[in-house]
Amino acid sequence: MKLSIAKEGSGVFVQQAIAILDSGVGGLTVAKEVMRQLPREKVIYFGDTARAPYGPRTPEEVRQFTEQIVDYLLQYDPKMIVIACNTATAAALDYISAKVQIPVIGVIHPGARAAISATKTGHVGVIGTAGTIGSGAYTAALKQLSPYVQVQSQACPTLVPLVEQGLFRAEGSLQVVREALSTLHPDEMDCLILGCTHYPFLIDTIQQVMGDGVKLISSADETAREISTILYDKGQLASSEETPVHQFFCTGDAEMFQSIAAEWLGEHIRRTPVVWQITKL
Repeated sequence: MKLSIAKEGSGVFVQQAIAILDSGVGGLTVAKEVMRQLPREKVIYFGDTARAPYGPRTPEEVRQFTEQIVDYLLQYDPKMIVIACNTATAAALDYISAKVQIPVIGVIHPGARAAISATKTGHVGVIGTAGTIGSGAYTAALKQLSPYVQVQSQACPTLVPLVEQGLFRAEGSLQVVREALSTLHPDEMDCLILGCTHYPFLIDTIQQVMGDGVKLISSADETAREISTILYDKGQLASSEETPVHQFFCTGDAEMFQSIAAEWLGEHIRRTPVVWQITKL
């Protein structure tokens, strides 16, 4: 049964969901903000934890993986797909958008908009995976919005594994972050885009390294606002007063995924029945 269709005569409507996908747990930062801003909306989350990180992979591989996940999620008849992975957004957003009949959004343009709104000097930093930084997607998005913006970019390949292993609060995380950001110059920027949805797990540590003079930009807040705007314009905002039942799927270690998700989402996990499932693609 498709999620948008109730059994005839049952009087029960099964709510269409917002499908959110990521290479692993990073997209939970977007899911959390969607749950906060749109508490009536049902979320179906898919984390490809068995194949994370996506950053070192080729664009072709990332596009293939993203297509596999989208094909899996379409069986639940979502009303929107959110590619909550910067690497996958850069590699596959246009491809997936042309493939499906529902809205598909990524996290790069929302992050760029938030940075342009925040910067006062026009000097913006971007950190992300090798794939995201190598694609030049953030520089292109920023300069499309403001041609005179100055962009300083840095790939940080050690940060995603730190989060995926649940070590983002570990004692050694500060040193890992310090080394990853060592080539950045905080005095040359007034805001830094966290160009990977995993990085908000490390936001306090990154702020400590960059200093209070640099505003950290996460795309999660702006992405949730874009979701709200699109669904409102299409007349598809959820109206049910019932608490939505969210679903979470992963391809790797379910216990690790559940532990990280429960810590990050907190009350949403405790309050709402959750489905944890290992999925083989």
